[in-house]
Amino acid sequence: MSPGTLINCFEVTPERDERFLQPWRQADDLLRSRGGYRTTRLHEALGPQARSRHVHVAELASVETWRSAVAGPEFAALAARMADLSPTPGFHTVEIARSTAGPEQDR
Repeated sequence: MSPGTLINCFEVTPERDERFLQPWRQADDLLRSRGGYRTTRLHEALGPQARSRHVHVAELASVETWRSAVAGPEFAALAARMADLSPTPGFHTVEIARSTAGPEQDR
């Protein structure tokens, strides 16, 4: 099983926040209950210039476990409620990691 990072961007206008956040929270609770997450964070843009106002970043213990969890009808129903918000999910791995404490680390 391979770990990975899920990054999913959503185009949500401020007046649609609650319409987005309610099903997002339900989907997050469902996926947590089925395993696979190490951490999950939902980021909100600080200004109006961002195309994707909400960005979800989740570290996955297993991409395969996550894929299995989203294959069910419960998740499909929640995803359908957010489909018009232009979600762009993708799996990623670290290519370059930097910090102020040390030199760059390429993988």
